[in-house]
Amino acid sequence: MRVRIGYWAWIVGVVQFFVVHWVAESAWSRPYGWARNNISDLGNAHCAFQPEPEPQYVCSPEHGLMNGSFVALGVLVVVGAVLTGGGLWRRGPAAAVGRLGLAAAGRGFVLAGLAPADVNENRHVLGALLIMAVGNIGLALAGFGLAERTPPALRRGTTLMGCAAIVAFGLFLSHRHLGLGMGGMERLAVFPLLIWALAVAVRGITRHPQAVQ
Repeated sequence: MRVRIGYWAWIVGVVQFFVVHWVAESAWSRPYGWARNNISDLGNAHCAFQPEPEPQYVCSPEHGLMNGSFVALGVLVVVGAVLTGGGLWRRGPAAAVGRLGLAAAGRGFVLAGLAPADVNENRHVLGALLIMAVGNIGLALAGFGLAERTPPALRRGTTLMGCAAIVAFGLFLSHRHLGLGMGGMERLAVFPLLIWALAVAVRGITRHPQAVQ
């Protein structure tokens, strides 16, 4: 039952995030672009011209809803990392570090929601680092820590997703967006972890209900 709750925490957390993301971006009077805008722009508490990292006017009417979604996502990511335990993970340092990395990413989402970028930039940046650096390292290591019954393709895919997200984070930091835009590269550094958690949770609940105790 604990594992099932952990899986559902990931499903609810990720789904509500993408739904709220859509609601918040739809509320913008000026078009919000996935390539042009950072995810954090949706949570900015004030309407203002933003000179960096790219000059633009940012105004998010549903910033409160978005920040609440960040916090909810973070809490549920942590809950999932804690409760999936023996149902998803093997024993050993790789699993432990992987789960700690995912939990750190959850804490990063909470911090990002509680400290919008235009309110407390330092704390917001710390939250982003926990997500895109520590969380993605955890995702890369998670491939080595998944239970032995997990298909090898899923283990390899997990590690590859983590490594790809780490590379995307490095490109994002160096302002090399490869034609995807600032927001597009940021999403390549953030979304793999969320997509992985959703996919693994759905698979765990639908394919192995007998193992979800």
